[in-house]
Amino acid sequence: MEIPVISKKTDSYSIFIEPDFSDFKERFVPLFPDAKKVCIVSDESVYSLYKESVEPLLKESFEVVSFVIKPGEASKDINVVLEIEKFLKESGFTRKDVLLGLGGGVVSDITGFAASLYHRGIAHAFIATTLLAMTDASIGGKNGVDFEGIKNIIGSFKMPSLIYMPLNTLDTLPEREFYAGFAEIMKHGLLADSKFYMWLVDNMYEICDKDKDTLAQMLETSINIKKAIVEKDPFENGDRALLNLGHSIGHALESYFAGEYVHGEAVALGCVAAAFISWKLNKISMEDYYEVRDMFVPFNLPISIQIDKADYEDIYNRLIKDKKNTGGTVNLVLLKKIGKAEIVKDISKDMIFAALDELNFTEED
Repeated sequence: MEIPVISKKTDSYSIFIEPDFSDFKERFVPLFPDAKKVCIVSDESVYSLYKESVEPLLKESFEVVSFVIKPGEASKDINVVLEIEKFLKESGFTRKDVLLGLGGGVVSDITGFAASLYHRGIAHAFIATTLLAMTDASIGGKNGVDFEGIKNIIGSFKMPSLIYMPLNTLDTLPEREFYAGFAEIMKHGLLADSKFYMWLVDNMYEICDKDKDTLAQMLETSINIKKAIVEKDPFENGDRALLNLGHSIGHALESYFAGEYVHGEAVALGCVAAAFISWKLNKISMEDYYEVRDMFVPFNLPISIQIDKADYEDIYNRLIKDKKNTGGTVNLVLLKKIGKAEIVKDISKDMIFAALDELNFTEED
């Protein structure tokens, strides 16, 4: 299945949703007739699983080298990107050669960012092996790394030449990572498509059983929602900011807990907090809030956490530093209804603390 991403403001590319790696060579090789070398960027876990699925497909056409990182958010670091730059230089890469990311969201970010820097920009492509990368991280050309405890504060916009999504990689994905991807998928339904949101509710058992036809349909719809937004606003000057639903508070919590929650879990918590604030500001009903909150439960995503109330100020300070805020105030994407979102400025500290109270779980609750 091919999904073209076409924009008048950026380079166009295609997303391919396929059963496995069988069609990768014919999708990839013709795009780079002048390239001599390909550098595969991956993490240790994914590379060990899929090295033999990818490298033999490329070696007839290119000299293939690899740069392998440790799995996890800690590798989403500017120093890792600089190590990639050094490796490319030492390996003799030119402006005509290619970076190929193989993995999840962290690999997607550092591959795209490294490609945007080397020789002021070389081509890159991506093989997405996680649900999170398939539905969100790899799409739209946003690449970033964390710095001094702040998520994605250093980064770039650079579109890939190709995104390839082999569904068989989801079979080897740890259950926690598989379910974490649903936070971004449900986010797309919440902010833009109530029918898709209800489809997720109706098909949750098939999704959890990893039925391939259901997963392909789910990914196609979710990708098309994001595609429609990023085609119109590739550089986040307008509606693309709505894709940050759940991310501002989610990023603050992800940073605060320092690895205890993976990105998708933090986004789920952020979506619950955003829905709660939407209710308290009379934008959605109480019934809608509880429906949104409880929708995450079947997908093994958290809707409550334990936070020392003395640390609320710390979390708030992390939130204030979010790149989407201006002038020392908190701006959040909130729900107008299920299937429609808006940006609301100047959310009070008291409201943020109330949302943290709602998320906070104690034994006395």
